Amino acid sequence: MDLHMRKLDWYILRKFLGTFFYAIGILIVITVVIDISEKLDDFVKSHLTVKQLIFEYYIGFIPHIAALLFPLFVFIAVIFFTSRLAYRSEIIAMLSAGISFRRMLRAYWVGGVMLCVMLWAGNRWVVPHADRIRDAFEDKYVNDIDESKQISNVHLRIDSFTYITMYIYDPIYKYASGFKLEKIRDQDMYYRLEAQNVRWDSTHKAWNTGPCVIRTFNGLQETARQLNDTSLKIPLVPEDLIQRSNITETLTTPELNAYIAREKLRGSEGINALYVEKYRRDASAVAVVILTLIGVAIASRKVRGGSGLHLAIGIVIGSAYIVVLQFSYTFSVKGNLSPFVAVWLPNLLFGAVAFALLRRAPK
Repeated sequence: MDLHMRKLDWYILRKFLGTFFYAIGILIVITVVIDISEKLDDFVKSHLTVKQLIFEYYIGFIPHIAALLFPLFVFIAVIFFTSRLAYRSEIIAMLSAGISFRRMLRAYWVGGVMLCVMLWAGNRWVVPHADRIRDAFEDKYVNDIDESKQISNVHLRIDSFTYITMYIYDPIYKYASGFKLEKIRDQDMYYRLEAQNVRWDSTHKAWNTGPCVIRTFNGLQETARQLNDTSLKIPLVPEDLIQRSNITETLTTPELNAYIAREKLRGSEGINALYVEKYRRDASAVAVVILTLIGVAIASRKVRGGSGLHLAIGIVIGSAYIVVLQFSYTFSVKGNLSPFVAVWLPNLLFGAVAFALLRRAPK
């Protein structure tokens, strides 16, 4: 009996994983074809070879697309192959042979956890590296990015007590005018440097000033001295002043944690969006297991509509999951909802749905 059960587990697991990888493979092929058709003019204009497209773009594009739709296609795969098992009365035969529904779920649990771990590792390390490759290629050959645009009114906090102000920053020449560096402790300013201009020195990794005035404060006493120039080695590089909106997608989770800590220190806006990205990487992996259980609970019952009805129900539930997810993300990024709650709330809600459906599943 135990040997028979192991064979049954392997049978279900092979069906599960085989259907999923087949479905995600078909998706990738279709997506790549559509992407090529949309960007063909850019590829031809840049005289790109097939080798360049594969190793400089699609090697990063494919993991991005696969991770984006990974949970949904796990869900669809489970519904599709489980519905076929139910339609051919295989599940009825298993239950009639004395195998409990809970025991039959073991293979689904194993498959769901395997795919969950795969997506979790991908979200934290593999996909960010892939996005880095994809974004670099698109910035170079596809997107029309104007990196020469000057930035005005820069205000940054670069450590726990140092603040930077720039009136105008030119990213081409790495030059800023109206520069101020202030150090404040316990709401009291004790150091201030004012310079008409600063320029980045890439050789020495420092900012070189023109004529500047340095003021130090000790209570009510002020001391001022004027210098023709000086060199500032501070934790600020030109790349910090020009940041893409999707930079967080290209950071591995350890890099993202360091980036969040730095942006909090600087008092930057949009911190919630960074936390949403951080928590999303774990929550979307857990969603794989939850959607697996919902899928088997829906599709294990033999109904007149067969696979078509099961897939229709699955699409409705999958769409509802995505809608709830987007609403919670928006309330967190634009409102005051905790990023942790926003990201995990859909999993909690649909985890409860999975529990309720499994209780009503055929026994």
